[in-house]
Formats: sequence, structure tokens, C-alpha cells
Amino acid sequence: MAVELTPITDADVADVAEFLRVNMNPRVPWDRACVPPWKADAPNYGFMLRDGQRTVGVQTAYYSQRVVTGRTERFCNIGTWNVLPDYRPHSIRLVMALLAQDDYHFTALTPTDRTRAIYAELNFRPFDMSASLVPNTPWPTPPGRTIISDEPEAIEGALDGVELQLYLDHARALAAQHHVLIRGGDSCYVMYREARSRGLLYAVLLHVSNPDLFQRALLPFTRHLLVHHRLAATLGELRIIGQRPRLSVKLNAWPKMYRTTSLEPGQIDDLYSELVCVPDHAVTQSGR
Repeated sequence: MAVELTPITDADVADVAEFLRVNMNPRVPWDRACVPPWKADAPNYGFMLRDGQRTVGVQTAYYSQRVVTGRTERFCNIGTWNVLPDYRPHSIRLVMALLAQDDYHFTALTPTDRTRAIYAELNFRPFDMSASLVPNTPWPTPPGRTIISDEPEAIEGALDGVELQLYLDHARALAAQHHVLIRGGDSCYVMYREARSRGLLYAVLLHVSNPDLFQRALLPFTRHLLVHHRLAATLGELRIIGQRPRLSVKLNAWPKMYRTTSLEPGQIDDLYSELVCVPDHAVTQSGR
């Protein structure tokens, strides 16, 4: 029987979730992670391979519509790519099916070395991944100068317009953590995910609405992450935080890629993607 390629629909989510639980990461609630919490005109949740009634491969996808310089643009984030070893010759069919969809800007934010080479052949380009790692220290800061809160009421009360909508769209995303920093009449909405490397639990910044205030409030914020969330460090790409903080370690973050015919890299971000939906290190693709 031929291996069948089909879009992932609502009726397929349970099968895809079970496939990823068995073959990818049993700790992730894949039935929720594969279905984003925001509203989007999505044609599917990605594509899957079947051999008869058996699921043998999947590639998840996350769709969104974003306003960029006054125009509504359509994005597709390519998510987890996992195919059983005996069916690896069919793997490329999954990504080609996604790319065959017209009028999308594509991102691949979690490629492995092997999938990165495949994406490069398909005209994906790398982001500049210059980043800084800031150690979260316990040193006290002046009381009352910066208000830091992860309470939904405080976040919603401090935000409006586009930033409020970003928060509402991502508030129920499994991997997204949210804080608001308030100093005087200014506020900064910070979204991050937690990651672990060599036993170190740290924050990976996904969105910073006010980089200037973020830099000024960095010391109390990173202290808050250490004391209240037990995060030992904070990783921020310069394309998100703007400039390298003092007392930070210069490094390059995990490679990310994009494919577009009309947008600049600075007009593409990490939101509405697998990074906010899939917790843990399950976001590392293992497709071949």
C-alpha cells in the first residue's frame, strides 16, 4: 500500500498526539500543543504520512495573520518534523506540502543540523542569532522603583492595542510565560519560555515590547526570575532586546531560519509559533 500524505485536521489531532507522545516526547500534552490557542485562518495543523491506518510521520504547522507595515501578512511556522526510520525517504514530502501553500511567509525556528541543511536547499535563510546570556543574580535592588508582575489582571491593565492582543492570543499557550515591567509611566511586556541545558534552567526571551525600559529594569527583572521562578539565567537575542546588556556573556543562540519574498528579517518574530506552544526541549526537530 502506498504511503499517503494528508493534511492534519481536527479529526487527526488525537492520532498525531499519540504518535508524538510515543516517538518524540511523552511528557508533552501534544493534543494541546498541536492546536494553538489563538484564532487564525488555518488550512490545517500541518501534514502527516499514513501507511494504511498507521501514522508513520508528521510535520506540525502553526499559522497566523499579522499586520506588517499596514498590510495583513500570512505566516506559517514549521513545527515538529518526525518520521519513523523506515519511512524517512518520504520525509521531504511533508515539508514540500507545506511550502506548496501560496502566499505564506515561512519560519523554521527549531531546526537540527540535518533539517537546517534541507531548509537551506529550499531557500530558507538564517536569522542573525547574536545573543546575550545574563546571569540572574540575587543582589537586592531599590524597592518600589520597578513593579514586576505575572498576574493576568496587572498585565492586561498595563497593556493596550497590539501588545494587549499579543498577550491575549498567547495567554493560554503552553510554553509562554508572561510578565509586565512597570516603571513610572512606562511599561514593558516580556514573554519568554523556559529551557534547560546541562541541568541549568533558564529563560529564553521571545518578545520584549519596550527594549529601552527592559534594559533599565533588567537587574530587578532577572533577580525576580531567579528568586520567584528559580531561573538561573536569561537568554536574549539582540534582535529582540536591541543591545547587549552589561555583564552579559556574548554568544550565538540556537539557529533559526525563514523564507519570504517580501519581508525583512526584522519584520519576522518568534510569536505565533511552536516556541510558544510546545514546552521543554521537545521543540527540537528530529525529521530526516
